[in-house]
Amino acid sequence: MKIYQLYLLSIFGGLLLAFGWFPYGFAPLLFVGFVPILILEKVLSEGKYRHKYFILLGCTYLSFLIWNVITTWWVINASLGGGIMAITANTLLMTIVFLMFHKTKNRIDEKWGSLIFICYWMAFEFFHLRWDLSWPWLTLGNGFADHPKWIQWYEYTGVFGGSLWVLGSNVIIAKLIGNKFEGKEINKSKIIGVICLIVLPVMLSYTIYYWNGKYEGNTKIVVVQPNIDPYNEKFNGTFDNQLRKMLKLAAMKTDSKTDYLIFPETAIQDNLWEGKLKESPSIQTLKEFIKPFPKLKMIIGANSSKAFNKGEIPTITARQFGDDSTSFYDDYNTGLQIDNTDSIQVYHKSKLVPGVEKMPFPFLFKYFEKYAISLGGTAGSYGTQEERTALVSKDKKMRTGAVICYESIYGEFVTGYVINGAQFISIITNDGWWGDTPGYKQHLKFGALRAIETRRWIARSANTGISCFINPAGEVEQATDWWKPAVISGQIKLMDKQTFYTRFGDYVARAAIYLSLLFLLYSWLMRFKIIRKQKEN
Repeated sequence: MKIYQLYLLSIFGGLLLAFGWFPYGFAPLLFVGFVPILILEKVLSEGKYRHKYFILLGCTYLSFLIWNVITTWWVINASLGGGIMAITANTLLMTIVFLMFHKTKNRIDEKWGSLIFICYWMAFEFFHLRWDLSWPWLTLGNGFADHPKWIQWYEYTGVFGGSLWVLGSNVIIAKLIGNKFEGKEINKSKIIGVICLIVLPVMLSYTIYYWNGKYEGNTKIVVVQPNIDPYNEKFNGTFDNQLRKMLKLAAMKTDSKTDYLIFPETAIQDNLWEGKLKESPSIQTLKEFIKPFPKLKMIIGANSSKAFNKGEIPTITARQFGDDSTSFYDDYNTGLQIDNTDSIQVYHKSKLVPGVEKMPFPFLFKYFEKYAISLGGTAGSYGTQEERTALVSKDKKMRTGAVICYESIYGEFVTGYVINGAQFISIITNDGWWGDTPGYKQHLKFGALRAIETRRWIARSANTGISCFINPAGEVEQATDWWKPAVISGQIKLMDKQTFYTRFGDYVARAAIYLSLLFLLYSWLMRFKIIRKQKEN
């Protein structure tokens, strides 16, 4: 096969993966998206090419760049430089993983190649959820978020079950096509096996869907979408006017039967100091609003700060008060629960957007934080908390988790709220930073995955849209329009049962990690064996 043909395969693979992605793609393409890339890797491994390693590097980088650009180009709307960096860096990480698979497979044995590829890719997806440059948007199991009826079994496996489904289908189809090119006879039973691998999980999913039946409830939730322009009005308009605009919308649906009223991320723009929350004019205005509704609980986003007491050890994200080297405070992206009691419950966003809300690797780069802040950013400034707090009603009978924006991408992370007692999930977000692009539509559908994994209702309040309810089957209900003020009201059911996935988390990916470590160790031992043989010869 000529070099240009390898690059054509590379381009084809990237396009298949990109056009398989939602909201506009055809999801079944994901089952064959890696096939051209795996075939070109096999050709390079077995062929006599000069600089084959660099050809593979170029081909795979091109494939993954096409996939990343077409599916996540919209990140440049929030930051041109940051978006370009995110896309190119994520592409590089994918390429490195594929090259590691290539190297390990060639050292160990071709027959282990398929398993090595599956394990390495899933290990990459797992670690990409858990480090300072986390960007798990393209985790393969996310690709079916637009088809919740196909993936009801995510309540047992989470999205990594979907990743395994995609990767397993790709390696088997690639092997069959490779055998065809080599003139080997393809057994019809293998073709039937591939079809069953793709179709049977869908059939199982539909069975679960209809077995569970309809989800109905008696807990009334009101969700507000204020539609405040995040680039202009939100930070330039008066805080009081913005708050009254939101409360005017809320008043249209809120009544004595309403249990929860949910507003979006950073809806309160006052500079709130924890420990003095009741002194805030915004908090006082909200307290006045809910006074006529004794059973009402309000979930609302805010920016808050917390001062460290004298002698208290500050966190790595803490900042000094001016030139005082002994006084520190932390800033937070916060979710509050306000009701008719004297207490205000607080949750701090803990999965932060790299480079925007969080300076990656602060132990290395904390010195540069002050420069990011002076340029108008918030990199490195936000603190976090260890536990996923469930916000509890005064009678202890109702509990919700306030999932803030980016946190809704992380499956096992969200189960932490459920483990701590959350009976439904409140997602509060902005989603206006990316403009009218696929970004906010993809972000919405990730919530559907969390609903299936935990079997919890989700009430989603997005500043600029899409706000909605998502039932435990992952179906979106009462979706609002983009960039329009709106308020919706719905009945949900509070759920207490924990799913298998909630209890055991990303066990599928962890199994892949253990196998990957074994392959890496064996590959390392084989390397020394090869070197010793070369010396003996």
